Amino acid sequence: MISIVVAAYNEEEAVRETVEEIERICAGMGVPFEIVVVDDGSTDGTAAVLSSLKVTVVCHPYNVGYGHSLKDGIASAKYETIVITDADQTYPLDRIPDLYSRSLEGFDMVVGARTGRHYEGTFLKEALRKILKFLAEFTAGRKIPDINSGLRLFHRETAKAVFPQLCDGFSFTTSLTLAYLMTGKFVSYVPIAYGPRSGKTKVRLLKDSLRTLQYVLQLATYYQPLKIFFLFSGLCLVHAAFWFLIALFLGLHVGFFLGIGSMLVSLIVLCMGLLADLLKQILQKSQ
Repeated sequence: MISIVVAAYNEEEAVRETVEEIERICAGMGVPFEIVVVDDGSTDGTAAVLSSLKVTVVCHPYNVGYGHSLKDGIASAKYETIVITDADQTYPLDRIPDLYSRSLEGFDMVVGARTGRHYEGTFLKEALRKILKFLAEFTAGRKIPDINSGLRLFHRETAKAVFPQLCDGFSFTTSLTLAYLMTGKFVSYVPIAYGPRSGKTKVRLLKDSLRTLQYVLQLATYYQPLKIFFLFSGLCLVHAAFWFLIALFLGLHVGFFLGIGSMLVSLIVLCMGLLADLLKQILQKSQ
């Protein structure tokens, strides 16, 4: 039994095709299913299209964000197994059976790892993705092929348990991935081909990337504080080494003092990390 949750905001061009394709694919799987579409305050004809389809519709009076929409859709779903996807035709919905089959092997979440030129995007987009990927992998301690894919399968109650830590915006899937990995859940990845978008993108690259970075750091501090403070402490040591080399080779005494200052900052940051880790352990014991 599967509930497919689709977040839609101004997707009148593609939402009907998306729903009909999901119906066709899930009917072929031979398991009971439902489709829940969250209309996140659309101002075009999305609501009119949805009214003619046999789906459960959750309506927001105004736009509140991708993550908030998925949370409401998941909470409204009646089945335990949840699949989330977008309404813009970028994800290969015919891979849903593959995600479902992989989940039967005992995984808590199965993610469609995107591939292809439409996923790679511009140089700036790829550079920002690599920075976020490094921070996430460093914190989680494992490789993450695709941290923010919007096509994934998971169990409803497991996801709802971490809702308070998850973003209400486009970083929802990123924060969900980190929350699962940092709490010891089993996550698997299935390579999928990522296609061109139908309609206009709602992603604001720089703003949404900074918001994602914020949530990566927040979750890292929440679940693995010592790791993230250790990283910043290490960066301060690298900074100190740089100034010591400047002082050594160029004879600038100010470089020596700046190096000492950076070492002291590194020690302070490390101590803050130890205190944060101790606080986390105290809070866990009190729960």
